[in-house]
Amino acid sequence: MAVYTQLGPEQVSTFLAQYDAGELIALKGIAEGVENSNYFVETTKSRFILTLYESRVDPADLPFFYALLKHLHEAGCKVPRFIPDRNGEWLQNLAGRPACLIEFLQGVSVTQPTPAQAKATGVALGQMHSALADFDQKRPNSLGLLSWRPLAEQCTARGLEDINEGLAKRVEAECDFLEERWPKNLPQRAIHADLFPDNVLMLGDRVTGLIDFYFACTDALGYDLAVTHSAWCFTNDGTRFQSDLSANLLRGYDSVHGFDAPTRDALPLFFRGACLRFLLTRCYDWINTPANALVTRKDPLAFLRRLDFYSDDANISELMGQLGNGIEAG
Repeated sequence: MAVYTQLGPEQVSTFLAQYDAGELIALKGIAEGVENSNYFVETTKSRFILTLYESRVDPADLPFFYALLKHLHEAGCKVPRFIPDRNGEWLQNLAGRPACLIEFLQGVSVTQPTPAQAKATGVALGQMHSALADFDQKRPNSLGLLSWRPLAEQCTARGLEDINEGLAKRVEAECDFLEERWPKNLPQRAIHADLFPDNVLMLGDRVTGLIDFYFACTDALGYDLAVTHSAWCFTNDGTRFQSDLSANLLRGYDSVHGFDAPTRDALPLFFRGACLRFLLTRCYDWINTPANALVTRKDPLAFLRRLDFYSDDANISELMGQLGNGIEAG
């Protein structure tokens, strides 16, 4: 979440008039995230999230996101719903952007997860993966393997070197390594692909919401688990791996979904791929985010440090030992 498009209370009040949502009481931009413009909206009836979709989100993908969240909600997963207006329409236009009013879920995003919270997140991810077994809509992963080398080229070698000396060559070598070895025959279904702590709402040790599905796509479940693991199991700056969080997250996921043998075998590559994906998108945003945008830029090197960890065979051997015997995936 972020704010690129500035809105005033008059614009939002006019927008809300299309809904049976009450009158505007409070409006606040949300700076976290990097993808869309988001506002917290409080009315005389309830609280909502107002999202304006910026350039990285293709409006043609919005029906996929709508259908995905509807499917998950009906399956009992804790996800927000798109709110329809008085005519039953869920997609609007505001300030020249596609816009939606979205259900507000109770809970907070933790900044220093506990082992119990990591386990609850693993459970929630496993439940989501199980619920999506019969979801048949597809969306290609626009930030998957084939995008990483072109994304590095958009950052330019000079731009990468300005971020960290030697980064351009490191990225090129990692692209070579992963392109040669990436598993291509694993079963795929819809995944979240961005389940960072700021996209999980919690009350205590209980997950109350999974949010921000705008990177959701069709890909391997193990890749989704790797993204979540890399996001949850390190200190924010990537300097320290938190083994207790890792063991609990994997244990929670295993308890409701499990790991089939091919997915287990592919996890070391998925870990490295997840790190390269976020390293590159953070580099791109670091280089290209407008100076006046209300958005918190994320440190790219936090994922270079994670990549270093996952590239060490000794670390991977210890990490894979946390998986135990596993169970058949659901």
